[in-house]
Amino acid sequence: QVQLVESGGGLVQAGDSLRLSCAASGRTRSFYAMAWFRQAPGKEREFVTAITWNGGRTHYADSVKGRFTISKDNTKNTVYLQMNSLKAEDTAVYYCAADFKYGGTAVYGYDYWGQGTQVTVSS
Repeated sequence: QVQLVESGGGLVQAGDSLRLSCAASGRTRSFYAMAWFRQAPGKEREFVTAITWNGGRTHYADSVKGRFTISKDNTKNTVYLQMNSLKAEDTAVYYCAADFKYGGTAVYGYDYWGQGTQVTVSS
């Protein structure tokens, strides 16, 4: 079994930046893709961005394109989410997800999940 642990969340002002990390441990070598989702209070969990582990192909939700950047460090088995120009509507719990295929933009596309890290953006 694998473990995904998110970190780096916090409270920031609108317009500021924040970087989240997702550290993977266990039998992770066969992961094809990793992704970030977020869930605001009273909302469905929604897709933010994804990256393929070997090829490095990325996909972004329209709401974050141009502001957020996903990246990875193969040596550290860690995926990052750099969030710039944060808006109040970015406030949510951010979850790291992974799977042995490209899971697409739906929650059901990923079988492995972290515990989440809170990001709060104040106006």
